[in-house]
Amino acid sequence: MATAVRHLPVMPARVIALLAPALAAPGAVLVDATLGLGGHAEFALRQFPNLHLVGLDRDNEAIELSRERLAGFGERITFVHAVYDELPEVLDSLGLPKVQGILFDLGVSSMQLDEVQRGFSYSSDGPLDMRMDSSTGMTAADVLNTYEENKLARVLRNYGEEKFAGRIAAKIVAERAEEPFTNSTRLVDLIRQAIPAPARRTGGNPAKRTFQALRIEVNGELEALRAALPAALDALCVGGRIVVMSYQSLEDRMVKQALAKGAHPDIPRGLPVIPENLLPWLQLLTRGAETADEAELSGNPRAASVRVRAAERVAA
Repeated sequence: MATAVRHLPVMPARVIALLAPALAAPGAVLVDATLGLGGHAEFALRQFPNLHLVGLDRDNEAIELSRERLAGFGERITFVHAVYDELPEVLDSLGLPKVQGILFDLGVSSMQLDEVQRGFSYSSDGPLDMRMDSSTGMTAADVLNTYEENKLARVLRNYGEEKFAGRIAAKIVAERAEEPFTNSTRLVDLIRQAIPAPARRTGGNPAKRTFQALRIEVNGELEALRAALPAALDALCVGGRIVVMSYQSLEDRMVKQALAKGAHPDIPRGLPVIPENLLPWLQLLTRGAETADEAELSGNPRAASVRVRAAERVAA
């Protein structure tokens, strides 16, 4: 299946509109820090004929597929195999001290969800991998089979906001003593058994929160984002813009705090004159977090949980 057909980017028109004033600048550079299958990148490159795009992704397969999709744009794109917290090193290697736009589309991609062998989906049976970069690092199976019960419960509670984390962790530890975990269906069945019956009847698939927690742990997503956000804001030139798309509350909270820190500095009360270094250097472009409208949801159900925040750098 063609990459453009198998992947519909979430809210592309709105995302590019938020970035547009910065991308229209002569010689503008957009960093797509989560290139994926290149949907947002294609929109931007088509709308701005003089734009250069730097596309980062930790998933080599995604890079190759986006390379095919975006082949018509030739040398206007630089592809980089990297995690977004490596942004400073990437920009330094490219001789780009400042850029005009940065986009983060966080979470798991359509391709990763759809490919059963990647193990991200709780609705299909597959190996418990969940690595976004399948060439390195521990798998979800490694986490399930080696973490002590308390540590496992903490991962499920902190990263999945799972209120039955202790019960699930205890059952995993008991079950793995009989046989190590290797596939997703067995884990999903275990979670259903561990959660009280009334809780299973609401809130969708009860495995959703555990799978989210495992994915975040395996890929170090929150640690990477915590480092990437200030680095990205520092890389913006004055007039540059950042858009961040989050799909779960932990990420969105982190993004909200990072942007608020620049837009609403903590200024002591009673100062007759505000020092220049305490003035706001970001301007928020969205009121709270924007969500997908009905038209978007009807064409792309995966947009249901997106939260979009954006800001412009207004001072050095």
